[in-house]
Amino acid sequence: METTSDILVIGGGPAGIVSAITAKKYYPQKSVLLLKSIEHGCIPCGIPYMISSLKDPDENKLGNAPLEKNGINVIAEKAIKIDRKNKKVFTENDHIYNYEKLILAAGSSPILPPIQGIDKKGVYAIYKDMIYLKECIKNIKKSKSVLIIGGGFIGVEFADEISKIKGIKVYLIERSENILNNSFDVEFSELVEQKLSSNDVQIIKNVTVQEILGNQKVETALLSDKQKIKTDCVILGMGARSNTQLAVDSGLNLDQAKGIWADEYMRTTDPNIFAVGDCVGKRDFFTHRYASVMLASTAAAEARIAGANLYELKVLRENKGTIAVYSTYIDGLVLGSAGLTEKTAKKEGFEVLIGKAEGINKHPATLPQACNIKIKLIFSRKSGILLGGQIAGGITCAEAINFISIAVQKRMTAEELEALQIATHPHLTSSPIMYPIIIAAQEVSKKL
Repeated sequence: METTSDILVIGGGPAGIVSAITAKKYYPQKSVLLLKSIEHGCIPCGIPYMISSLKDPDENKLGNAPLEKNGINVIAEKAIKIDRKNKKVFTENDHIYNYEKLILAAGSSPILPPIQGIDKKGVYAIYKDMIYLKECIKNIKKSKSVLIIGGGFIGVEFADEISKIKGIKVYLIERSENILNNSFDVEFSELVEQKLSSNDVQIIKNVTVQEILGNQKVETALLSDKQKIKTDCVILGMGARSNTQLAVDSGLNLDQAKGIWADEYMRTTDPNIFAVGDCVGKRDFFTHRYASVMLASTAAAEARIAGANLYELKVLRENKGTIAVYSTYIDGLVLGSAGLTEKTAKKEGFEVLIGKAEGINKHPATLPQACNIKIKLIFSRKSGILLGGQIAGGITCAEAINFISIAVQKRMTAEELEALQIATHPHLTSSPIMYPIIIAAQEVSKKL
């Protein structure tokens, strides 16, 4: 059976959904079809919260309503081959889909490290499949001990959620000196470690898991320091790899980071094929080095660029590079990071000035639910341009880091931030007299 559509999207995650909807808005006369390999998907960022915060895991399902509302057809079939010459996509069900323009939003798959015993029952990688995840969560809740490998965002958020269930001992294994090591400087990582430790999560750093022991099911984890930890369940949180096989088999180029190569408009080496999201390579905003950043927010931004420019570059929304904007929530503590950390900036050879500030998120500080905010801004010493920032505190920090990300992308200087005009309110923001972002910028401005 053959089906023809003007625009064909492969992938049902955030990148696929946003690119399909954007394409339909900019080219309403074109037919849009989306193929997704997983029939019952989920919201990727909400996966950890299916354990405790959500009453039912199904509350995190990723449905087709936004697509169908925009007149986009959705079919649950896995694409297995692209015929670029004849503009055809073949699926595992022996169906053929013809296209004018193709968007690859194939996503990523969990990294499976070469640990002996990783195939035992009770070991779970984080696949974005609702049926698989519900089984995983059911077994986690039955466990007396859960071991999480990887101290990145997946690891710390899973640790936080599982620690809320009484009777489960949680271990978090991180191979480097600090958790969240790639996204935060040490003083911010330590805040997360303190929060998790206060909830009885045992964090073990500077070690790796060498072997998972047990008969058919996991019973013990052997660490590189020869320590053995009894556990009923192991969660693999070491990140993900780009799904590029379709692209490679069709002859499309990859970049140095092993993602699909795409230009500033998300065009691959085939002018009729675009690539967005986790499957495509990323380049750092400042250095243009290849970077392994996989975020739904980044995917959505790339998808809007691709969807708007499929047939002509009518919207100058080129991808100028990835600044890596992160935020996380650990038992009431919010952390955000945008752009370069101090550690990364120095590693790349930047001469930097650091601005720090602390304050209260309301004024006066005696208002109910007022809490401390900690902020750090990294500037180029020579130009005064903002290279990155980190923030920790309450809920308002989630939007504050978005503001910092705008300042990074617009290459704002310390002087510009110091002179910023802002809206403030006692219940909603820090005091205009001691606004932390401005105070941190002022600290650097006087040094320039």
